[in-house]
Amino acid sequence: MKLHFWAIGKNNEPYVKEGVEDFTKRISKYYPVEWNIIPVPKNAAMMSEMDLKKKEGEIILDWLQKDDYLVALDEYGKQLTSETLADFIQKRSNQSIRKLVFLIGGAFGLDKAVLDRADYKWSLSQLTFPHQLVRLILAEQVYRACSIIRNEKYHHR
Repeated sequence: MKLHFWAIGKNNEPYVKEGVEDFTKRISKYYPVEWNIIPVPKNAAMMSEMDLKKKEGEIILDWLQKDDYLVALDEYGKQLTSETLADFIQKRSNQSIRKLVFLIGGAFGLDKAVLDRADYKWSLSQLTFPHQLVRLILAEQVYRACSIIRNEKYHHR
């Protein structure tokens, strides 16, 4: 199984970049992993919130392949513990999922068409985080889940 992290927006800010790269490198010891930063559509500032989400959604749906397992990060998704995230990832691996995509939407969230396509909707928290920080939290939590799967010492419980 290969893990893909997709995020709509700009490249990582320096305060996030180092941490994201560190956790991505750590994850790569367990699974092949790749980040894709999807640029905000041209003329985004001129679009309504609904039109922007729709355009971003079209781009995402074009990128997805039929067999990709899509985890949409969404404020209304299910919240998980670190242990249940580990179990979730292990189950996808056991199901022979080839590509597990974790998707961070744009500034206004994800279009309904993308949420309808999602195989799973996950909420990191009821708190609101800066968009860039979500990338770091996601990478750290997936790394933590991998360490739990292997019963390694990173996670203390």
